[in-house]
Amino acid sequence: MEEQSKGKLGGFWIATVLIVVSQGVSGYLDWTGFKEIVGGLEKLGYPLYLMKILGTWKILGAIALLIPAFPRLKEWAYAGFFFDFTGAAVSHAIDGDAPDEIAPAVILCVF
Repeated sequence: MEEQSKGKLGGFWIATVLIVVSQGVSGYLDWTGFKEIVGGLEKLGYPLYLMKILGTWKILGAIALLIPAFPRLKEWAYAGFFFDFTGAAVSHAIDGDAPDEIAPAVILCVF
């Protein structure tokens, strides 16, 4: 029984670290105006100021997941990431992008 509990805890932390790193890096790239992100937003028709808004929330959400207390804050962070991932996947799908451009958001959403 204890082994199963350790496995679940290990899986939880692996998924958490993947989300924290991906969202932290993504937020940083949003904030710095990374040219691939600028190109992607322009292609999808979104305004570029959205990068600063999303970048701020991604970084704050990543930090929230690392704070040991405040479970409600973590729930909101996960909800925000869910909206981010599903919004990205749907935006790319509606734009007619290839599955390899849609898949990363869907995979992160599963975590």
